[in-house]
Formats: sequence, C-alpha cells, structure tokens
Amino acid sequence: MKFLTTRLPGLLLVEQETHFDPRGYLVRTYCQKEFTARQLNVHWPQCNLTLTRKRGMIRGLHYQAEPSPEIKLIQCLAGAVFDVLVDLRKSSPAFGRWESFELNGQAHRSLYVPGGLAHGFQCLTDDCQLFYQMSEFYYPELARGIRWDDPSLKISWPIPDPILSERDQNLPCL
Repeated sequence: MKFLTTRLPGLLLVEQETHFDPRGYLVRTYCQKEFTARQLNVHWPQCNLTLTRKRGMIRGLHYQAEPSPEIKLIQCLAGAVFDVLVDLRKSSPAFGRWESFELNGQAHRSLYVPGGLAHGFQCLTDDCQLFYQMSEFYYPELARGIRWDDPSLKISWPIPDPILSERDQNLPCL
C-alpha cells in the first residue's frame, strides 16, 4: 500500500497493490499493521455500502458532528465517482477548502478521511457502489451536511444539473 498525502491535512489517498494471477486478482484493501505504523485509525465498528443508481446523482456533502466525528476509509467498488472532501475543522489551516478525486471500481484506491471533513460524491456512471469503514457508530442526531453548491466553496462538479435527494437540496451553506 502507498499512502499519499493531499492538500487537506490528514486526508490520505491510499493506493492498493493488485496481485494478478490466471484466476484474476487479489487486492489488500486494509492492513491494520500498516495503518498502525502510520498512527492511523484501526478501529472500524461500522461499515456501510451505498448504491447510487443514476449518473449525475450527488450524495452529500455529509459529516457527523462532535462529539463523535467519523474517520472514514472509503473505496469505490463499482462504477466511477467524483469524490469531494471539504475541511470543516475550524483549527485547520485548510478550513473551507476542498479537494476531489476520481474513485472507480478498477483503480483500487481508497481515501482515508479524518473526522471533521464533509464528504460527498457525484456519480460519473450508473450504479456506483461505495464501501465505507467508519470509526464511529452513526448517530442521527449528529448527522450534518452542507450544500453541494455552496457559493463560498465553488466546487467544480463535472456533471451539470445534478440529481439530489430532498435532504441534500435543503442543506445549509457553510
């Protein structure tokens, strides 16, 4: 595994090695030993799988508030997404900045997302599946979000006129 730093403090792009043989391939998506060596979270009490059906759909930008912010390990299993992270940590030098990545089912990359970052994605294909390992249980009363089109963020979403849930349409700006 290669752990690549990004412009947002603590956000890592994890490139996984693919081992091919005549049957197909094997990819190690997580290794406690390697994460521990980098002083990263290794406690994942909850895992989630999302299926988003339509190209152009946006989920997010979501996060879980204090006192239980979530560290996430995110990977795309099928399809392709434009994945966006926004730094909401008031003490961070990157507060209010965002970074994006393309994740897809073939590249075998994941994102290690520290608590305090909002996460969202837009499907670049139909039938996108994302798998999340979560450092915290989900607490509905701590669920928060910010608007996908917040004018202060100026996120360059690749597909115009996105499809959004009612909840995501009504999220507040930063």
